[in-house]
Amino acid sequence: MDIKNFIRSFKPHVAPVSIAEKIRSALAAGVAMLLLGLALKFLPHFNYPMLMLGSMAASAVLLFAAPHSPMAQPWPLLGGHLVSVLAGWTCIQLIADPLLAAGCAVCLAIFLMHYLNCLHPPGGATALTLVLSSAQFHPMGWPWVTYIVAMNAGISLLLALLINNLMPGRHYPLPVHSHIQPVADPASETVVIEEPDIVWAASQIDSFVDISEEDLVMIYQLASRHAQRRYEQALNTSQPEKDN
Repeated sequence: MDIKNFIRSFKPHVAPVSIAEKIRSALAAGVAMLLLGLALKFLPHFNYPMLMLGSMAASAVLLFAAPHSPMAQPWPLLGGHLVSVLAGWTCIQLIADPLLAAGCAVCLAIFLMHYLNCLHPPGGATALTLVLSSAQFHPMGWPWVTYIVAMNAGISLLLALLINNLMPGRHYPLPVHSHIQPVADPASETVVIEEPDIVWAASQIDSFVDISEEDLVMIYQLASRHAQRRYEQALNTSQPEKDN
């Protein structure tokens, strides 16, 4: 292990995001939490209170500070919290030891989110909250607990759709590109993209990207090598046909 690089890895990774964007993100998240609280306050409560979950604050960080992250998109937000309810409630019913139940709930929540392609880190907090507050949630029954989580996540999604799309330079949810046409670049054989180029490109987006510039450079290099191998394999496959 390179000790010097290991120590350097503890240094903060500075995101190329303008101060204006940072202020907008913070204000948007704060307004969203206020509106979420007001909405929950006026929803029908019936026999039990309509609670605001602490995990929604973690979701707000993704929704308003990193809205272009794959983990901040609608399906991860809704699916991640709802499958985490299933994980937390199942562990409450089957495991008496709260510490063991907490570990199993988070473990099961992550597996389900991964399996269903809805990985959303705050979902783990939702599963843990159900276990740690089982004395409060257990008398409510799973339908009411699911309703609480669904309302928290659903209103958060509506606020993200409204607030993010009113802010300049943001498009939420992230558009899905079914196919990206390759662009011919006559200089591609001589021009090599380096880390400063990645940093500059990221600064033009003016939004937090949850991957480091070093990782982006590595992805580009791996993709370039893969494309080169694919090109060579295609060339070798077509060569006998030309010879005939």
